[in-house]
Amino acid sequence: REYLDNITAIGPRTVGSPENEVLAVNYLLEQIRGIERESTDAHKISVDIQRPTGSFSIDFLGGFTSYYANITNVVVKLEPRSGAEHAVLSNCHFDSVPNTPGASDDAVSCAVMLEILNTLSKSPESLQHAVIFLFNGAEENILQASHGFITQHEWAKSIRAFINLEAAGVGGKELVFQTGPENPWLVQAYVVAAKHPFASVVAQEIFQSGIIPADTDFRIYRDFGNVPGIDLAFIENGYIYHTEYDTSDRILTDSIQRAGDNILAVLKYLATSEKLAKSFEYRHGNVVFFDILGLFVLAYPARVGTIMNYITAAIAFFYLSKRILQPKPRAVHNLKKLLAAFSLTLTSWVCTLVAVLMVAMFVSIIGRALSWYTHFYVSVALYGTAAAAKLILVHVLAKKFFYKNVNEQYLGDVFFDASLMIWSIALAVMTQMGLCSAFICTLWVAFPLLTKLMIHKEFSQKGATMKFIVMYMLGMFVPYLYMLYLSWTVFEMFTPVMGRSGSEIPPDMVLAGFIVIFTMILSSFFINFIYLVKSTKTTLVTLTTVFVVTLILVCSGIFFPYSSDAANPKPKRVFLQHTSRRFHDLDGNVVKSDSGIWINGFDYNGISHITPHVPEINDTIRTPCEEQAPFCGLPWILPVHFMFRFVKNWYLPAPEILPKSPIHFKLLSKKLMPWNSMRLNFEVSGPSHMSLYVRPRAGAALSRWSLGDGVPVASLGGDYFVFYSHGLQAAPWHFWVELTAPEKHSDGIVSLAIAAHYFFGEDQKSPQLYALLERFPNWTFSSGWSCTYDLFIF
Repeated sequence: REYLDNITAIGPRTVGSPENEVLAVNYLLEQIRGIERESTDAHKISVDIQRPTGSFSIDFLGGFTSYYANITNVVVKLEPRSGAEHAVLSNCHFDSVPNTPGASDDAVSCAVMLEILNTLSKSPESLQHAVIFLFNGAEENILQASHGFITQHEWAKSIRAFINLEAAGVGGKELVFQTGPENPWLVQAYVVAAKHPFASVVAQEIFQSGIIPADTDFRIYRDFGNVPGIDLAFIENGYIYHTEYDTSDRILTDSIQRAGDNILAVLKYLATSEKLAKSFEYRHGNVVFFDILGLFVLAYPARVGTIMNYITAAIAFFYLSKRILQPKPRAVHNLKKLLAAFSLTLTSWVCTLVAVLMVAMFVSIIGRALSWYTHFYVSVALYGTAAAAKLILVHVLAKKFFYKNVNEQYLGDVFFDASLMIWSIALAVMTQMGLCSAFICTLWVAFPLLTKLMIHKEFSQKGATMKFIVMYMLGMFVPYLYMLYLSWTVFEMFTPVMGRSGSEIPPDMVLAGFIVIFTMILSSFFINFIYLVKSTKTTLVTLTTVFVVTLILVCSGIFFPYSSDAANPKPKRVFLQHTSRRFHDLDGNVVKSDSGIWINGFDYNGISHITPHVPEINDTIRTPCEEQAPFCGLPWILPVHFMFRFVKNWYLPAPEILPKSPIHFKLLSKKLMPWNSMRLNFEVSGPSHMSLYVRPRAGAALSRWSLGDGVPVASLGGDYFVFYSHGLQAAPWHFWVELTAPEKHSDGIVSLAIAAHYFFGEDQKSPQLYALLERFPNWTFSSGWSCTYDLFIF
């Protein structure tokens, strides 16, 4: 904890700032030197400060190219006295996003790594392999420092596996949410070594699907280093992730201890493993892994899972076929009844999904989105009850009108079989798709089928007796318990994400969809009870009452989405950029200029809740799109334009800003190249963070440039985006672009804009920005900085 407190006491550690490049680096070096002095003779400790410069393209956030210069890595190698040929890497990052202390993201991981280095260095026994600790200083700049290390550092060649320590929340348990690629032996290492396991292949497949707008250094080591690894992240309380509230006092000592125990054990295991030296020989297939209530992890090769899944599905289909064919003369009748129940169950799911999404859409339209953000129970009371009531209602109506005078016990049997059929088909389809998460379907096929076979006598009795219900519940205990555990993890991760997922996606629709899916899953083997019990009237009335009352309360606005509670804040995120813009023509003359504070609310509600506190931020100052300029002529720090609608950002007129360290941008040369192309050479110097936007003019095309691998990568929408950052000092940035164009291009061949972002120092906040930020309510986290924007035509 002392390490954590001292790192966060430095304050926000933005790349390029003295806090990040000098104070944090000096603190780490001081601690590492102290550890080195106290280490035993069994070990050799080497320290290196790396300041790489490089460039790469990435398809994250709509796709862009990244360029970095003179950023900082602190690298420590612990190895046996005689040296080691192979190494395992442990990675954390000590930089933070602007205006936040970054305790969980990611100072706590660096604190844990320092303690592990200290513990390992004091051991009298040497390790078989080296352990490299990378304290990387530019992760928040979208994974730059890890790229600089894995592609340029001499020690990188010896790395055979890695552990990446990250955060998507503040404290709690650290979840293994990515492994591999392939290399099942790595998961087995975690299974054997971790003392408090928390891992899920479901989280891996959700994260790698791109649903969550985040990425980690794991991607860089995998894609640019071809190294397999394990990705861990704290996921609890994501509401204050990347905010001013991410302070060290909010991270419990238990969380730090738990993470330390796990990572130390896994690193020790890998550093003494025979498999590490030949890790590429063990690269075969994926692995299915999941923990059981945090007690232990089940892991097995995906190919074994495929066999198990198909066998389970085959047994279920065999059982269903026997049910249809007994007695044989009624086989066609039995099949029709099963298909009718199957269709009715699917219909009830579709009707439920549509009905609940309509409620969510209504809530969004009337401006009551995120009412559950601070009070999660509201989402369950609103969407959960609506889903359960709609499901029951569809089957009650079917029982009354479609299945009039049909034997109750027969209907219960048929609907059990229909649910089993749905899960068996889902199991076969998901297995065929190669999804490791198909193991969930196996649970929902195997346990209900076993339960049915074990209590088939009770099934044949009329109605739902208490003995039957108890035995049925016991048989279903495992899949239900696991599903509840999994749903808690999913909602723990996803609910806070809805507060930072942009203004495009209605969060109520997303959360309502999740709740409906979990309701359908958890109700799938209870639908048959609707047909077994005499009446569901009380249940329906109760659910409907709760739904109606909650809907009325939500519509009245009683549930305020955000909270400034000191112990458990759930702030609204707002980004403000005091911007001065200049638009130049082909001759370099300024044809248009303006200044204003550009305001983006980071969630679907925009700034509707802020307007009463700051009346001048209202619909009269909506941000206009400059159609002729790339990215609408706005100074995006990253290409997240597709996440924000123009009707939900604002441009408040403000005085011009004149930074003391202005940007210098100049065209050095124009050169006619073969194949009718033109090469433009540029030089730029400016603050530590800049964004470059490129749009070829009509008829022209950007064919090559000096960035990334030389092939320009377009962002969503067709423009090109380059993110630039540098460390404490850097030489002017030189780059060239090559464009092909028809011979006549009197109006220029390319629009090129550059924005300079001032995230720290005397240029960060103007008096007007300070004054505006002071007026924002205390339930907001408002991150503000100054920037300039210049558009040129060449």
